[in-house]
Amino acid sequence: MEIRGAHRWGLHLSIGCWLWAASLVGQQIPDIPEVPSQFRLDIEMAARLRPQLLAQSTDSGERYSVGRLVLEQLVKQLAPESHSHTGWMLRIVRGDDLNAFSSPDGTIYVAAGLANMAGQSAGLWAAILSHEVAHVVRRDWARRYLYEKYLEHHRGGVMALGDPSLPSASWSDSEKASADLGRFCRQMELEADREGLMLMARAGYHPDFVPALHHLLHARVKGPDIISIYSMHPCWEERDQELSRAYVEASIAFEHRWREWFASPGGNPPIVVFADRPTIKKAGNKEWEVRVPLRCENLAGAVEVVLRRDVGVRPDRLQDPSEGRSEIRQLTGCTSPKTNVTFTLDEVARRTGAGWTDVYVVDAWGAVLARTDLPKMPR
Repeated sequence: MEIRGAHRWGLHLSIGCWLWAASLVGQQIPDIPEVPSQFRLDIEMAARLRPQLLAQSTDSGERYSVGRLVLEQLVKQLAPESHSHTGWMLRIVRGDDLNAFSSPDGTIYVAAGLANMAGQSAGLWAAILSHEVAHVVRRDWARRYLYEKYLEHHRGGVMALGDPSLPSASWSDSEKASADLGRFCRQMELEADREGLMLMARAGYHPDFVPALHHLLHARVKGPDIISIYSMHPCWEERDQELSRAYVEASIAFEHRWREWFASPGGNPPIVVFADRPTIKKAGNKEWEVRVPLRCENLAGAVEVVLRRDVGVRPDRLQDPSEGRSEIRQLTGCTSPKTNVTFTLDEVARRTGAGWTDVYVVDAWGAVLARTDLPKMPR
């Protein structure tokens, strides 16, 4: 899982593309051959790490039985030869992190914070687990290892990004190798997304639960929205763009199998709101216009768009505003393919609202569906 944030085990989310990852933009990534059937280093690594990971996690138990049942349903859709020696298991990691990762032995670890966010939603569990199942079936740990060996052989640089004691030539080689490895890791994340979407569809979970999960996480996780060249995973906006065709293909596969959506194992698809980056422009002598482009899926009724001041926390729910005037709200039916919600600020509102940094979209119960950053207010 591509969720960004600190991880206590030093294993970074899903397949552990450690601190040398970077952007996909730019150069071509050479193909790596399929993992040889006799290759066992990834399985041996999983065996060495297993005692430590089991000690820091618990069985899914009754509380997270929905997740366990979803995992069983997903695994049923796999070809037997693709996981004949895999022992699938769901483990819950103590703590409030919004993280998940998989081990080559088929154990999927989900932090309690993320598990609690998924709650009783089989669809959200499917979005989490299908991505991790795809990593295991594809043997992405092994693929990453083989790619590292390729870089070591062809680049000749020492991979010690950021070590100021290295000579400049080693730094240059290391930086290039780090960028290549980063692009490779991000490519694998998107490939696991695509395969996970089709796996969900076959198992009876609408693919729209994937962008719904991504947007929930984006709304809650602190950190920059713009990916730096050393980021490990695609940003949320990049995932939406890169997976747009995969969403359509998986949705067609789902609808072919499940004519009655409500009768599927995941039930009806969730409301999904794609909120593009807002724009601000001067609309008059003392007025400014904030425009928020939206696209909504599966919406019946209306959503509320909230222009909100930064209060140092990203909530998962927004109640009705207080008299503190820290929010401006507007309802929209979001009925067109691209709906623009416009806020008009006068000089007083602009100056007193200099701390506004976030735009949230919430449902009728105040639950956050999406979030996007507000550009800096003009002077």
